[in-house]
Parts: sequence; structure tokens; C-alpha cells
Amino acid sequence: MNSLFPKEKITFNVPDATIEYYPDFFDKVRSNELFAKLRDEIPWKQDEITVYGKTHPQPRLTALFGNEGKSYAYSNVVMQPHNWNALLMFIKNELEEVCTENFTTVLLNFYRDGKDSNGWHADNEKELGRDPIIASISFGAERTFHLQHNTLKEQKLKINLEHGSLLLMTGTTQHFWKHQIAKTAKPVGPRINLTFRIIK
Repeated sequence: MNSLFPKEKITFNVPDATIEYYPDFFDKVRSNELFAKLRDEIPWKQDEITVYGKTHPQPRLTALFGNEGKSYAYSNVVMQPHNWNALLMFIKNELEEVCTENFTTVLLNFYRDGKDSNGWHADNEKELGRDPIIASISFGAERTFHLQHNTLKEQKLKINLEHGSLLLMTGTTQHFWKHQIAKTAKPVGPRINLTFRIIK
């Protein structure tokens, strides 16, 4: 990170949340390089998930990396982390320059096309602690990130997550808001998303 050139930051003014977006966290050349390496070097897999008592293949590929022994569970899937590799440590170090946190874990999602998705949820698992910090970095095809307030139904937000962007959700965001990446019928290329978090 070159502090002489602070990154452009967009802060969304919405109730009960702190949401910041850096559209060009990584430049185009670096983003292309990181996307290709992540696509080819990460041990992607497709877990089965159970939702409303039904089990089916998750509509995307995933991987978990992090500090030893910090497993992560959601939708009846328990993931054990791979050890950090040089590629992910590079991204983590760049991220920690900006948010001065020490992330323990990264969950990676690979959306192969518009049929891959991630349904409405909040990142509020108990192992993330009270007001979790979620740092989400996107590479590849742009997808729309939908947010909706749990009780104030008119409070909605749509953010196009660009190639090389960073989205930071902090404070009470996960208590009051849920989010999703919806399926799309539009032809859309592959996208890789890394969500860094701190497992207590």
C-alpha cells in the first residue's frame, strides 16, 4: 500500500450499519494476476448444504484458509482451514494496512457463472464475536451485492462489486442487515470473492 495515494473510499449512509467500499483496492493488472492465481491454485470444493431440512450441493465452490484449529461452520457445513499460503498472505497483508485488524480466517467463494449464488444471510455466527468485521475482496466478473435491513424493509442497498474492490462491513451491520449474491440470467463470467474475518 502506498500511503501517498490514499484509496478512494465510498461510505454508505444507512441506519444500523457501517459499510465502506473501495472500488479500486487493487489495480487492474494486479487484480488480473491475483484472479488467475486464485482460480488455479486454490483447492476448490463443492460442499453439500442443508437448508430447511433439504440437502443439496452448494451453488458455488468454496475453500477456507486460516490460523490452525479455527474451524468455521454455517448451514450445517463445518469447514477446517488450510494453512495460509503466500498468495493469501500477500492479500491479507495489503488488507491489514487499511483496516489495522488481524484477520484469522478467509472464506473463499468461486462463482463460476450467473447460476452460482449465495442466498440471504448475515455473517453472525457466534464464533465471529459480537460486532464482526467482514472484509470482502472481489476479483473477476462484477456481481450485484444486495443488502436489506431486517426490520426497516424500505432500507435496501445494491452495490456492484467490481474487479479488485474491497467492501468493509463493521459495527452492528451483521445484527441488523442481511445480504446476498443473487443468481442472474445475464451471461456473466467467473468471480472469486474472499471474505476475511476474525474467529474468536
